[in-house]
Parts: sequence; C-alpha cells; structure tokens
Amino acid sequence: MHRPLPSIITQSQEYFKMAKVAFIGLGVMGFPMAGHLKVKGGHEVTVYNRTAAKAKAWADKFGGAHAATPVEATRDADFVFTCVGNDDDLRSVTVSETGVFAGMKPGAILIDNTTASAEVARELDAAAKAKGCFFIDAPVSGGQAGAENGVLTVMCGGDETVFAKAKPVIDAYARMVGLMGPVGSGQLTKMINQICIAGLVQGLAEGIHFGKKAGLDIEKVVDVISKGAAGSWQMENRHKTMNQSSYEFGFAVDWMRKDLDIVLTEARRNGASLPVTALVDQFYGEVQKLGGNRWDTSSLLARLEK
Repeated sequence: MHRPLPSIITQSQEYFKMAKVAFIGLGVMGFPMAGHLKVKGGHEVTVYNRTAAKAKAWADKFGGAHAATPVEATRDADFVFTCVGNDDDLRSVTVSETGVFAGMKPGAILIDNTTASAEVARELDAAAKAKGCFFIDAPVSGGQAGAENGVLTVMCGGDETVFAKAKPVIDAYARMVGLMGPVGSGQLTKMINQICIAGLVQGLAEGIHFGKKAGLDIEKVVDVISKGAAGSWQMENRHKTMNQSSYEFGFAVDWMRKDLDIVLTEARRNGASLPVTALVDQFYGEVQKLGGNRWDTSSLLARLEK
C-alpha cells in the first residue's frame, strides 16, 4: 500500500546521516558520485555496473560493496541512485525483472541522475508509486570535473516532502541542489541548461575563430572581455584549450547530441521554437563527421577551422 508522504520524514535526522544506499551506473559521472556518497556522506553504499570489473574497482577504491544485478544492489536500501546513458538504459535497470523496483522496499526513494526525457521520469514515478516507493528526477550539470570534486548542480523534480528527505543525501556530491517542481521538472530544467550551453559554446567558438582571423592575441582578448558582459563559465574554462585546438576535456559531443535530441523532441511536443539549438545540433553532427564523437563540446571551433 502506498505510504502517505508525511510519514517519510518522521524518522530522526540522525538516522538519515548514515543511510543504506544503492548506486546503479558507474560511468565517468557515477563512479565519483557514488564515491562521495560513501566517503563524504558516510553512507553504506552498494554499487552495480553493467561491466562488473568496474563495480569491483569502485568497491576496492572506496570500501563499499558491489552486486551482480541492480535488484541485488537495491535490497533494503533507503535511497537508490541511477546514473546511466539514456531512457532505454534507465528502463533496463529499473523496471526489468532484475531492475531496482524488483528489490526496493516500501518507502525507499529512487533518485535518477541520468539526463533523460521528462516522459521517462513520469513513467518511473508511476512505477515507484505502484511499489509504495518514491521518485525524484535529478539530472546534474558540472561535467566530469564537477562529479570528481563533488560540486555538481542538481536539478530535481518531485514532491517537496520527498525532496526534503533526499536532499541531505544528494548534498554529498553537489554544490547546488534545487527542487524545480513536480516530477519531470528536473529533466526539463536540464534541457534548458543544454539549450543555453549550446548557444554559448557556438558564440565562443565564433569569437575565437574571428579573433584568430583578425590576428589578435586570443589570451589578451579573453582576459579583457571575460571581465565584462561576454564572460561565462565556458569562456573561463574552455578558451585556453579551444585556442590550442585541444578538445579532450569534459562533456563529449556524442552525449551532447543525445541531450539535444531530447531537447528538440520535447520542443516539438510543447511547441517551443529553438532555431539556434537546432542549428548547433547540426553543427555537432558535422563535428562527429570529423571524427570528434568523443571530443568535448567546445570542439564546435574545429568545424570552423577544418
């Protein structure tokens, strides 16, 4: 039977300082995030990864446990985290016979850090309720460096009462955690994040390209304009490597195209007009044709200099 929401925060705050946690998906983001839950959060963490060797490596490094299936990792967990590739991967580790819902206890909370669609978030919320559990969609921003340093921005969608219980646990790998609205709102906010990044990176690429063609010293240019209205995180953190035509840092083009596909699909559904985002998505397609699938998103400059 579905538990009433207020009951999940009646237990002592002390209890949740050391919770039993499962973490599903140990990619470049999930591996360090799960580590922060164990080391910084002080939680009892069991992990699962499709490649078992990676789960064992995590357990060896952080001193936690690893399981052979998502359902085994999840048994008796208070909080279950997922961080996988896409909607289908997410369904595979949640609603399948060996997925987390087969093992979650009533009242447990599933927190999904995958960048996925708002649609699948609502599906998982319904599946959680059917099991007497709770769900929060919680995509992250900050890239691999943010995950490794435990300073991610986490955009959440869910019930306020459930969020209040989950936030102290999420804080272990985050600098900013915000509740954006009901389930699905976290994913929609992450879409806006990617929309803004796409336009910013294209503008920075064009600016650097223009400066080079004009014979200017890019470092001097950025040193000045970054202190004014043109300044951004992308300019501060990516201009040096872009100027060196080095694209081995941060979020990969393949992942960005996956995210932009989610954005453009949602825009077709809700009627939003995103001409710049659609164009930049095509530009990333050109980068892929250059062999830049695993280059970082700042490689938009490469297509201008090809």
